[in-house]
Amino acid sequence: MRLTVVQTLPSLGAGGVERGTLEVAAELVKRGHRSIVISAGGRLVDTLIRDGSEHVTMPLGKKSPFTMKYIMRLRNFLSEQNVSVLHARSRLPAWISFLAWSSLPISKRPRFITTVHGPYSVNAYSKIMTKGERVIAVSEYIRQYILDNYPGVDEKKIEVIHRGVAPDQYTQNFKPDKNWLNEWNSQHQNIKDKHIISLPGRITRRKGHEDFINIINTLVSNSMSVHGLVIGGPQYGKKRFFEQLQNRVKTTGLDEHITFLGHRNDIKEILSISNIVLSLSKEPEAFGRTALEALYLGIPVIAYDIGGTTEILKEIFPQGIIPQNQIDEATRKIREFIQRPPLVPVYYPFTLEQMLNRTIKFYETLAAI
Repeated sequence: MRLTVVQTLPSLGAGGVERGTLEVAAELVKRGHRSIVISAGGRLVDTLIRDGSEHVTMPLGKKSPFTMKYIMRLRNFLSEQNVSVLHARSRLPAWISFLAWSSLPISKRPRFITTVHGPYSVNAYSKIMTKGERVIAVSEYIRQYILDNYPGVDEKKIEVIHRGVAPDQYTQNFKPDKNWLNEWNSQHQNIKDKHIISLPGRITRRKGHEDFINIINTLVSNSMSVHGLVIGGPQYGKKRFFEQLQNRVKTTGLDEHITFLGHRNDIKEILSISNIVLSLSKEPEAFGRTALEALYLGIPVIAYDIGGTTEILKEIFPQGIIPQNQIDEATRKIREFIQRPPLVPVYYPFTLEQMLNRTIKFYETLAAI
């Protein structure tokens, strides 16, 4: 049976939700299904369309009373396009999707799925992410978060589908090509022969950038030959915090020891030349995909013991887990790893193929009921 699957989210810019949406959309097309994504648009639309999906522009994530007008528009679209599965991936789009879906006659409704991508603030607004006929949790941590905070949710309707990484693309044998390396070395001559400590993630208070600066400062003060890379630009609305971080680096005298790289399309290459990758989130990560990518590349990861990232490290590299907010333990562990570089096991428990197979099977099974 050929399905028509609609995924709704705020936009198609950078981010894990957007990336997962595109991966599922491309796989749907490969398997002969019709894939439609509804969002406000963004730089990933071209990729989405190139891979065979359709894009419909509706700013379902815009926090404005005018967004409510899209309820009727989406309702009509679902009916006209004979949609099989409606999959909401973010809170406001989920509200619009739910209201449009529930207004249809029961016989005309597609199957309604939500994915809980993160530990949202617990309130009535966030509860919409548990209102799908079935709910996907991206990790066991998120499954437990749902059960702990929304006790009315039937645990039988929650399906844990871990996100994943393709091990044929993220392999310990991967090396950046010579052109990339030459350009990198010409742009970052002050990093040569130093141990690279990387912190990937959008710049926001919850990602631990302040701890990162403290860690690099301690290492430099102890005559360690290290350089810190901050991979990612400021999250929307966080420009002031970014400027505060830059000022702190400058006043601490770390200009030659920390580089803010901004948003990058070559994160894989940067991770691969790093000696250690850090995950210092102040709040639990739903999964921790970047940490998984680094481990698949064979790069040791040191992470606070919190959320889905812990789930990954327990499976692959438990020696990288440290107590949350323990900067002294982080610096001790970095020194240990620099002096005696650990081997990361060649082990792939969370794969993209597994995630895609389970998600498409989930759609097909639910649509057949």
